[in-house]
Amino acid sequence: MRAFTYQKATVPADAAALVGRTQQAKFIAGGTNLLDLMKLEIETPAALVDVNHLALKKIEATPEGGLRIGALVTNTDLASDARVRKDYGVLSRAILAGASAQLRNKATTAGNLLQRTRCSYFYDTNMPCNKRAPGSGCSAIGGYTRQLAVIGVSDSCIATYPGDMAVAMRLLDASVETVAPNGARRVIPIADFHRLPGNTPHIETALMPGELITAVTLPKPIGGVHIYHKVRDRSSYAFALISVAAVIQKDGTGRVAVGGVAHKPWRVEAAEANMPQGAKAVADQLLAGAKPTEENAFKVTLVQRTLAAVMSQAKKGQA
Repeated sequence: MRAFTYQKATVPADAAALVGRTQQAKFIAGGTNLLDLMKLEIETPAALVDVNHLALKKIEATPEGGLRIGALVTNTDLASDARVRKDYGVLSRAILAGASAQLRNKATTAGNLLQRTRCSYFYDTNMPCNKRAPGSGCSAIGGYTRQLAVIGVSDSCIATYPGDMAVAMRLLDASVETVAPNGARRVIPIADFHRLPGNTPHIETALMPGELITAVTLPKPIGGVHIYHKVRDRSSYAFALISVAAVIQKDGTGRVAVGGVAHKPWRVEAAEANMPQGAKAVADQLLAGAKPTEENAFKVTLVQRTLAAVMSQAKKGQA
């Protein structure tokens, strides 16, 4: 790990200003992903700004009937919150499907959104990777691709977004609140927060340099049966081959978002109109334009079959 300076911040705008004016600076909260990447010298910040002392650890009701989740709320606290379990069950289930209890105790809401890909080529500093070293090439293209993306890919990157929580957030139409180094605040719809790779796969989110996430807001509850089904190579502490988050109403209508298939949580709202026609109709439109490799083509079929199982489960009223 390379040497770095360390500072604590107590006000969100001050934290953003510190990172904004300090070259190669990063925020640190739980550090469950950042510290690992620093040890491997994939991330090499010259300065860390500790945001753990910011007053961003509350889950509060909004005037619109939703919830405002502070950026520093831990995954454990968010998943166990009674309001989340009752009204946003898919979110609680998605969080509990990720990592281990020890990591969930440290990982924060904002940090979870910002975790980086687990593509093996990204983690191998001996291999070219456009996410790690822009312009160096993508070793995954033509390499081992079983875990990697089947849709939304580019000639520069075929990595997947690894998280579970963000898939549920995308399903629920969450919004991300931020503060910039100049003190300006904005709200980013979760649909626009994570970026597809294009020619700049190293730019993974819509955040500007120094911009700090302060909260994530959920709209009012939408009811229905909430299900999160994660398919993985082992039953715990593993990233998804694919995951399906769904909220399904009594009349068979609903919403679907998928993880493990793209550079971002994948949802195509137009495909959801096909839910009364069955899983295949939804999956065909959801993954239209998919470009799988020979090694990960099974993911296309797996999404359809997992969605069918989820829809059958919802029909029986099982969460």
